[in-house]
Amino acid sequence: MRTAQIVGGGFAGLAAACALARRGWRVRVHERAERLRTAGAGINVYENGLRVLEALGALEDTIRDGARATVRETRDHDDRLLSVHHWDVRVYGVLRQRMIDALAASARRAGAEIVTGSEGTGATGAGELTLASGERVQADLIVAADGANSRIRDALGLVATRRYLRDGCIRVLIPARSREEGLDTRTIEYWSGHRRLLYNPCSTEQLYLALSMPHDDVAGRALPLDKALWTKSFPRLRDLIERIGDDGRYDRFEYVRLKHWSAGRVALIGDAAHALPPNIGQGAGCAMMNALSLAVYLDQYAEVEKALSAWERAERPLTDHSQRISRLYGMPTFWPAPLRRAFYSLAGRSRWLTEQRTRTARHIPTGT
Repeated sequence: MRTAQIVGGGFAGLAAACALARRGWRVRVHERAERLRTAGAGINVYENGLRVLEALGALEDTIRDGARATVRETRDHDDRLLSVHHWDVRVYGVLRQRMIDALAASARRAGAEIVTGSEGTGATGAGELTLASGERVQADLIVAADGANSRIRDALGLVATRRYLRDGCIRVLIPARSREEGLDTRTIEYWSGHRRLLYNPCSTEQLYLALSMPHDDVAGRALPLDKALWTKSFPRLRDLIERIGDDGRYDRFEYVRLKHWSAGRVALIGDAAHALPPNIGQGAGCAMMNALSLAVYLDQYAEVEKALSAWERAERPLTDHSQRISRLYGMPTFWPAPLRRAFYSLAGRSRWLTEQRTRTARHIPTGT
């Protein structure tokens, strides 16, 4: 039985744990926090991610009580429609914690061990993991899924590019007024100047809101949220904004690109390998796809190093594409309103742009 030590208990790490354990690996996940948790409130999971969750046995628990989206709209602050996209694939708005819990439960059912309060601080290409406690553990495979600030990645010298982007986001959950509101089939992105607000139903009881702005918009990213400021930007959304509580989290968007996704027997997945802004909603989708395909390629090769090379050659092009398109769709944040309206009007009509933006969502992941 081959062994895998996974650092990080987020979407990427837990998906890898599920995929490997279901293929007969002895798996241990190290999560530095005292419990499995996620920041970010809600999330959209597209067809590609839903296929991965189904393959890992975590789909039903994830989408239980979720809101299936059929339409994505872009509107301005006066509620004028700029563009609309009717989804021909499945899209669900769900609670992030529910998806983490579903993946963890599936990993444990498959036999994976999840250890909290355990932090990986370094690894060697020979398959040795160093923990914060000083313990050294040998394995056939080390998976670094420890986020954009990955210590394992940095120690291995794999970074080609890492930088903060010019914008960021506050993510919150608010109570739904009714079951019908919580299960609204629309996601709507509203624009006002350089600010935007994403309305995203995710359960019968809660709505997910994402409020984005340039990082230098200090007043806009202040927490607790300045409701008067945001209501002035989006007067028609007063009812939604008034429901926002004092809780919230601001994150500046990051971009990470590696020279290679692996070094010896160490594989990098998730934000540690390819952090991207959330403009096409595929951060978790790419992470989970690459986690599942990693296990598939390891099944096909006797040597871990050869498997990791083949995995990256096959899977990286789509992730690179997702990063490029996500950054493209974030650029209008800094454009004048007339130019932004023209872009979204064009994007809504252009088959080519629609194909580029939805390619990842429509992809059939390896292993599904």
